[in-house]
Amino acid sequence: MNVEAGPLAADAQFFQALLGADVAALEDLLDGDFILVDVMGGSEVPKAALIGLVGSGQLKFESIKPADTHVRIYGTTGVVIGRTEMQMRFEQTAFTTKSRYTHVYVEEGGQWRMVSAQGTPIAEAPR
Repeated sequence: MNVEAGPLAADAQFFQALLGADVAALEDLLDGDFILVDVMGGSEVPKAALIGLVGSGQLKFESIKPADTHVRIYGTTGVVIGRTEMQMRFEQTAFTTKSRYTHVYVEEGGQWRMVSAQGTPIAEAPR
């Protein structure tokens, strides 16, 4: 079995859970001490806060287009790096962001769980 497939599949599940506002899938996929470093402002968002925002509809992901995704494996840890273009809505404000991201997964009992995620905005090139 290709060990790289586990973190990549978990990464795809993460994006699908965000798009579908699937709280149960997020609960299962995110580790208890998961932290997201917010792509827009750099703030730390713990698991419960992310799930609360997504579950309430306050934060809605309208599209997520991942690209250039690759993974590195270190024992039971997988580091997924990629690029996304996301359209989302926070309350009544819609925005689009392009970013590079790093997602860190740890394999526990045959399941890959996300422990950390960070996005870095990709700046538009000057014209």
